[in-house]
Amino acid sequence: MAATIALSVAAVGLALGTAAHSEGRPGAEETRTLDQLYRAAKAEGGRFVVYAGGDWKDQQDDTKRAFEKRFPGIKVEMVVDYSKYQDARIDNQLATGTLVPDVVQLQTLQDFPRWKREGALLSYKPAGFGKVHDRFKDEDGAWVATNVLAFGAAYNKELVGHDAPHSVRDFADPKWKGRIASAYPNDDDATLYLYSRYVKKFGWHWLAGMARNTEFLRGSDSAGNQMSAGKKAIGLGGWVTPDAGKDPAATTVGMLPNTSDPFMAWGQREAILKHAKHPAAAKLFLNWQLSKEQQTSDGWSVRTDVAAPAGLKRVWQYQNADIDGFPAFMTDRGAAERLRQQMTVYIGEAKGEPTPGRLGTHPGR
Repeated sequence: MAATIALSVAAVGLALGTAAHSEGRPGAEETRTLDQLYRAAKAEGGRFVVYAGGDWKDQQDDTKRAFEKRFPGIKVEMVVDYSKYQDARIDNQLATGTLVPDVVQLQTLQDFPRWKREGALLSYKPAGFGKVHDRFKDEDGAWVATNVLAFGAAYNKELVGHDAPHSVRDFADPKWKGRIASAYPNDDDATLYLYSRYVKKFGWHWLAGMARNTEFLRGSDSAGNQMSAGKKAIGLGGWVTPDAGKDPAATTVGMLPNTSDPFMAWGQREAILKHAKHPAAAKLFLNWQLSKEQQTSDGWSVRTDVAAPAGLKRVWQYQNADIDGFPAFMTDRGAAERLRQQMTVYIGEAKGEPTPGRLGTHPGR
């Protein structure tokens, strides 16, 4: 990510409704409390599997620890891999009747409407579903976004000194040669979309100059890791949290949304698979993630009743975040592939092993 300032995961969960529950009432929100859902999950066996999009095998360890601390006796297996491999893995498991995950949370946004049409997803509305922004949920509850992710640029203020960049446009200047790290835009669709927005504003000549200055890496947070470690002055093409650089003592400074540069933000979609082996635990997990207490953090929330971080607007109020653009981009696979090959002409093929490793066909089984 372009800045590796992670959103904190609060290990809390309060009651989300009354003692009644929504079983047997199609379309209704869940009304059981977290404690009631917890008891049902324990009775079911106390284990479930999540296939999550991400860059490192331990990327979801904070979520795992927080959940297991809040709900002792329930183990969650968080399997992390690039979303473009996870969706292919899930499709193959569905085709062969060997489904492993109970929950999926992926960046491949186009898969969720398709899986809904194919009948692969459970229609389910966790408590608080009605408070989720309309663009972050399926109206029938086939999927719901549980967190907001944002990709953009950041820099290490100790390394840039008094010469801090004012815009991504500056990255094409030869003075930055060898000082920029970026995720490969032709390897990760979110980075690809971010780059498409830069090219639209700054032109292909910008990409040509910027590419000469840049080391490209696999994994959307690899560039941010290089920057935070002091190996590169600038990180581009991966995660940036909205509080990046607010602390005067912070080394990294996020460039969004404090410039007019485009960036991108989207809701990371999550769903329960219809044939999940552990549906009770899966429902507990979604309710916990969407709870108001979990959504209250220094980062943007998917909920309309949770305030934006201090000094910022809600993410959907930033026109340069274009929260509708990425879902539309992911739906048009032909256009995405054509753009990917154009990017490859400028920067070359993506090289290196996948950062989560090679997980095979049925991880977590």
